[in-house]
Amino acid sequence: MTEVRTLWRGAATLGEGPAWDPVQKVLWFVDIKQQRVHRYDPVSGEVSAWSAPAQVGWVLPGAGGLLLAGLQTGLARFDPDSGEFSHLVTVEPDLPGNRLNDATVAQDGSVYFGSMDDGESAITGRVHRWDGQQVTTTAIDAVAITNGPGLSPDGATLYHVDTLGGVIHAVALAPDGTTGVARVFATIDPADGWPDGVTVDSGGNVWVGLWGGWCARCYAPDGTLRQEVRLPAANVTKIALGGPDLKTAFATTARKGLDEDALAGQPDAGGLFAFAVEVPGQSLAPARLS
Repeated sequence: MTEVRTLWRGAATLGEGPAWDPVQKVLWFVDIKQQRVHRYDPVSGEVSAWSAPAQVGWVLPGAGGLLLAGLQTGLARFDPDSGEFSHLVTVEPDLPGNRLNDATVAQDGSVYFGSMDDGESAITGRVHRWDGQQVTTTAIDAVAITNGPGLSPDGATLYHVDTLGGVIHAVALAPDGTTGVARVFATIDPADGWPDGVTVDSGGNVWVGLWGGWCARCYAPDGTLRQEVRLPAANVTKIALGGPDLKTAFATTARKGLDEDALAGQPDAGGLFAFAVEVPGQSLAPARLS
């Protein structure tokens, strides 16, 4: 069995959005419901925290030590030195009940990100693209809870998760960033959990956290199950591949929805975990900030 290490017992309500910073050599992640941005330093083992002005679904490293943040109020530039969030653009102003949920950055610095109904029922979640100037909505069908997206190493495929539908879709991606035909990449039985965030490694394998499934799964590029890693928390939200050789898998988890009896059996729920992988991840390009 794969050895899983506990890095942080922070009891996040909804830990999410881990992203390895290849310049600062740290891991960024968030607690959506506590409106917190966290930074884990693997050298010192310390976790720093900043308060966000709204629910924060993710942060992605940009240039000059700044980050792009996906807030319920829209995209913002985040400066960890000052702790300030500078608003860039409002997303879905006609859907105040939505929030931003997950994201990834392409090699050209553009960012694909999803939205979702904060009540987790209305079919209002869409996948958007930020090119540094404006936000455009992709042609991917709306769902209640979007997750992912993730990008293949050649940039030709975008992986998008319909969490409540239990499906990971593979969507053709054109060089100009527009989305094409979608196909079913993998289907997860509800008895095994609900697919949450995805990350694609340098070999094109797709890692997904399973909410309620106590594990992370790795699917080969052809959609077959390659590996399953059990974790000491039921709600595994997303995997990020980082570390000096990009062979450390960092897993965020959540306490949301767990009652006292459930938490008694998983006291580290909401923590940050790590395990080793064979295939390294992809190094993130700096996200466009303007």
